[in-house]
Parts: sequence; structure tokens; C-alpha cells
Amino acid sequence: MAQRTIRFGIIGAGLMGREFASAAARWPHLLGQESRPEVVSVCDPHLPATDWFRGLNPGIQVTTDYRELLDNPGVEAVYCAVPHQLHEEIYIATIEARKHLLAEKPFGIDWQAAQNIYAAVQRHGDILVRCSSQFPFFPGVQRILDMARTEAFGQIIEVRAGFLHSSDLDPTKPINWKRKIDSNGEYGCLGDLGLHVVHVPVRCGWIPKNVRALLSKIVHERPDGNGGMSACETWDNAILACETEEFPILFETKRIAPGEMNTWYLNVYGTKNSAEFSTKCPKTLRTMPYVPGDRQAWRVEDLGYASAYPAITGSIFEFGFTDAIQQMWAAFMDELINPENMIGPFGCATPEEALLSHELFTSAIESQRTGRTVRVGLD
Repeated sequence: MAQRTIRFGIIGAGLMGREFASAAARWPHLLGQESRPEVVSVCDPHLPATDWFRGLNPGIQVTTDYRELLDNPGVEAVYCAVPHQLHEEIYIATIEARKHLLAEKPFGIDWQAAQNIYAAVQRHGDILVRCSSQFPFFPGVQRILDMARTEAFGQIIEVRAGFLHSSDLDPTKPINWKRKIDSNGEYGCLGDLGLHVVHVPVRCGWIPKNVRALLSKIVHERPDGNGGMSACETWDNAILACETEEFPILFETKRIAPGEMNTWYLNVYGTKNSAEFSTKCPKTLRTMPYVPGDRQAWRVEDLGYASAYPAITGSIFEFGFTDAIQQMWAAFMDELINPENMIGPFGCATPEEALLSHELFTSAIESQRTGRTVRVGLD
């Protein structure tokens, strides 16, 4: 099959920029793709950060100015992974330059920035803009999505979703931009992790109408790298108790969750069936069909490599984080090539979903301030 090549620029040569470039380099891992990404340009204010990309592609354009990347007519699409205070400026500039964009969450440092980015999206409706969220592409989550589409849960009783880290448990870890409001935003862990947690419930139509937030600052200061200490201004952990029109949802995002290493989970409980999935056991799906009069018993199923987009990996093998990243990119490429009729079953997070997450997180901040349940929905 002849593939259309989409030439990408990467703004932000850090961890996630390298993850995308690695996924692009491994594109033959996927089968039957109508298009493929090619990384032709990379931008980072710190030139040494681009050395890895030069090793991958000696002919790549390297720049410290994102405007130079956007001015390159050979760049058709952009992946952007930069600190939150830069989202508004760079995302809008990318859209105005008429480059397709896959952007990192939270899609702006705050509610106003998210609105401004969304206004640019609306001005350029022919430009594909999506937000990064890879966890829905794990096979277990795809199965839960299938159950939701077919209403297999019956009446939903409760939904729980979370994303847990232990990366900040060490109080001697030096402070960085994620601990400062001017660079990370007041959301703290909600901005870093929250869209990952909200994405699937919102896509299923399970929309929070209110929120009671419990936000925690656990480590109040950290080493500043110069022999002193600096105040930590953002929230470490967050628990959001929400109601939809029909049932409660509990969202949990934590940077300080002892023993957890990038654990994402989704649990859905219903009157006909229930399901639990966690990246802690990435090939395992737990379900519990319920028939009145029968015993209640959880079923445990090993899913193997059952990806949304076919790959060379045999079905008996395991699916992991790098696979989820590549599957997310396959979904972005699929929607770019087939905007009216995607081949795959699930698209990347939309600007509307990102905007709704901002409404939820902004309302959560107000709930924490007042100690009350707050309506989700901003004017």
C-alpha cells in the first residue's frame, strides 16, 4: 500500500518529544497504515536537548525558535510538549500557521488560556487539533469502551478513574516548573494528569455536573538547586467527587501515591455488568456479569496484544506504554487522512473535551477554596 507521508515538527525536545519520534521511527510496526509520520524539524530553547534527534535523523532541521519551525513550508503538522505557560502562545501560533496539531495537556495553563486556544481552533476548522491522551488505547480500555457503546453495563451505578504517581514522594527532589503557579498553573496535579483521567468518561457521555474537591499540598518546599529551599505552590494530590445526571464519578490524580508508578485505572460498575482495568496489570481485564439469582463472581481475562490498529506483534504477547503512544499517533494520523470516516474505533482527545476538563478543574479549585460542592460549567 502506498502511504502518504505527513511531515512533522516537534516543539519541545524532552521526554514526550522523543517518545513521538521513536513511535514514528517504528511506524512499520503497524500494519495497513494509509499514512506515516516523518519528523523533519525539532525545536527546543536548549540545543543540547536536540542531539538525540540529530542522531535519529542527521538531516533534521534544528532550531531554538518555534517560529522558525512554523515558517518551514515542509512542516505540515506539529507535536508540542512544552511547559503549561507556553501552551497558549505556541498552540495558537501553530494553528494560525495552518499546521495540524497534537498538543499536550492541559491545553492551556488556565481556563482563559484554554478558551483562547479554542477560539483559534474554531477560526480554523479545517486544521486538525487534538490533545494527547494515550491510555484509552490499552486493549482493556478499548473493551470497556465497547461495553459502554453497547450499553452492556445496564444502569451505571458508579464510575471511578484515576492516575497515580509516586514521583514526588521524595521531599529532597529539587523543585521544578511543575511546582510553580506561573509556569504550571494553579491546577497542579490536575493540569498534569487530569485530562488522562477525564477523557474516557467524557467520551462516553458521562459528564460531571458538579464537583466537591479535596486537594492536598503535601510537600510545602523543596531544594532550589542553589543551597536554599523554594515554596511548592501547586497541588500534589486531588480527589474530585462528582455527579452526572444519573450516577456519581470519582476522579483521582496524585503525584504522591506511595508505591505507584504511572498507574492509570478505570472502573465502571453497573446493574448488568461491571469492569475494572489498571495499567498496573496491563493485560488483565476484570468483568462481572450479573444475573439475578446467580452468584456474583469476577472474571479475569488476559487480553494479549489486541490493538485498535493492527500491528506485527502476535496476539499472545503483551501491550505496553510505548504501544499506547504509537496507537494514539495512529489515531491522529487516521483522523487526519480520514476526517469524515476514521478507520479506527477511537479518536484522540478533542479541544471540546480539553475545554470541559478545564471547566471541571477550575470548578474544583473553587470547591477547594469554599469547601462546598460547585457546579461544573463556566460562563
